[in-house]
Amino acid sequence: MTTFLIRRAIQMVVVILLSAVASYALLNFAPGGPLTEIRQRQQDPRFQLTAEDVARIRAYFELDLNVGVRFMRWLVGEPRGPLVIGGQEYFGDWVIGCAETIEQSVRLSNGQFETQTVGCAKTVTLKEITGRRTSRGVLFGDFGLSWKLLRDRPVADLLMSRIPKTIQLMLISTVLSLIIAIPLGVYSAVRQYSRFDYFFTTLAFLGNAMPTFFFGIAFILLFSILPKGAGWFYLPPGSSEAVREYMVPGLGVVQPGSWLDIVLHLTLPVTVLTIVNVAGFSRFVRGSMLEVLRQDYVRTARAKGLVETVVIARHALRNALIPFITIVVFALPALFGGAVITESIFSWPGMGRLFLLALGQSDYPVAMAMLFITAVLTVLATLIADLLYMLVDPRIRYA
Repeated sequence: MTTFLIRRAIQMVVVILLSAVASYALLNFAPGGPLTEIRQRQQDPRFQLTAEDVARIRAYFELDLNVGVRFMRWLVGEPRGPLVIGGQEYFGDWVIGCAETIEQSVRLSNGQFETQTVGCAKTVTLKEITGRRTSRGVLFGDFGLSWKLLRDRPVADLLMSRIPKTIQLMLISTVLSLIIAIPLGVYSAVRQYSRFDYFFTTLAFLGNAMPTFFFGIAFILLFSILPKGAGWFYLPPGSSEAVREYMVPGLGVVQPGSWLDIVLHLTLPVTVLTIVNVAGFSRFVRGSMLEVLRQDYVRTARAKGLVETVVIARHALRNALIPFITIVVFALPALFGGAVITESIFSWPGMGRLFLLALGQSDYPVAMAMLFITAVLTVLATLIADLLYMLVDPRIRYA
């Protein structure tokens, strides 16, 4: 067991580093960013920047450094300057970037002009970044400063302000999904080809086929907009709580921030997520249960005269849940990452909506921090799944 844990720890470190490299490269080579916005605004004659202004902006966002150097400063907070040994500086003149680029307008094949970098007028050396502001590195829990969403404030502050809402939404919907999906899947498998099984299978297929945004928009229309217009009981269509008191027919005046206000705002997004999860979870449980019910040891248990409930609960269900554990443990990254589509539709102030805002406004420190944390949680979830396999099935042992 100890050997297994050591081997998995090494593998986890390698996977996390590769994920960090991939996510950082993906966002840094993606089109857009602060300089693109500045170039677009410079087309306006009322908005003009000098070469010094552009160089200062590039240095602020560390876009004057090479990609590899930027990545290392983001990951571990180094290098911060020349290597100092015994009071002596080394590699101080090592070129690590370009402070002022040489750009020219190039005509494209479609006849439009595009500004492209063709050279470097002034380089950046290790000595010149001494004292420049940088984080301690994401490996040490410092995700840097936000570029736009919370300008010049720590990314960690922004994440901590959204995590409670995401955990609240995802935890409730996940628990409800499991409570509903497992019994439905088991009963459908036991009563295979019954009317209930056909009805349940049809609903599950519909739940899997329909996209999440369809349920979200439909629920807002059916349970919020139309009932409110008719003067009936309705549910709030978005956000996590109201900013001022409001009247709900049948309930009276609802105070903002009260438990009733929170429950009303939670109802629609939780219902949508629960429906989508139940459709997937229950189908998986049903398929796994059907496979186990055909095994010899289940027939042997029935031949011994055991009560059918005992056969299902003790012999079949326990083994049927082994593959289902893999799906359940990956709810851990979802507790942090949130539900992007659902949170966007219902304007829920969680991590999923934050990720879309960060991408839309090119706030890369926030987006990269979320990708990195999600990668770490995914790797941990995989390890937890392997350990749970041993608890569920004593036959599984790791060397």
